[in-house]
Amino acid sequence: MFSSQTFFSFFPLLASGALVTLEITLLAIILSAIISFTFGLMRLSRFRFVRILATVYVEVFRGTSLLIQLFWLYFALPMLLDIQIPAMTAAVIALGLNYGAYGSEVVRSSVLSVPKGQYEAAIALNMSPYGRMRRILLPQAFVRMLPSFGNLQIELLKGTSLVYLITLTDLTYQGMILRTFDSSKTTEIFTSMLILYFILSYALTLIIRYMERRTIRGRY
Repeated sequence: MFSSQTFFSFFPLLASGALVTLEITLLAIILSAIISFTFGLMRLSRFRFVRILATVYVEVFRGTSLLIQLFWLYFALPMLLDIQIPAMTAAVIALGLNYGAYGSEVVRSSVLSVPKGQYEAAIALNMSPYGRMRRILLPQAFVRMLPSFGNLQIELLKGTSLVYLITLTDLTYQGMILRTFDSSKTTEIFTSMLILYFILSYALTLIIRYMERRTIRGRY
């Protein structure tokens, strides 16, 4: 039966894994945010080639498995280039590229959801395309992006559970190690993992909610 004593006996090892999970998550969130805005805005470009390039990236990474992307970066790409990619680097890149593809759609749709009158007013004021995007469209679109970005961050956190398959000692890896040593504690181990994953995901949720409140307060 699960007890607090059991949880705290597992805690040191699981906590070390949770720190690795958190590190991967934060780095991948930063990378995916950069990719999201880059390719989201590229899909709105007036240049057809740029739009096609961005669309190919989005469709490829949304249409293939994150696990296969992870394996390809860590196992296949080094064989092609004759170099060794560190596991942490491969994990961050795979997660960033995968969730960046989803995030780019959030950026694109959020910008398009800004009332057309705002865009027309910016043109009437003779603002440059860059000025229209930076001062008119993106500030309004950003408010619309936050809830969806929050969901993607939670999904990204959960996606990190795959990185133990490329030998990273994350939370899932440490849980599997504990289970290997004592399979009779399987229920307690996985319950402890559930608790820690929930704590991490809820912390991300609170951060997004805080950002939403600050953003809305700044606009109204």
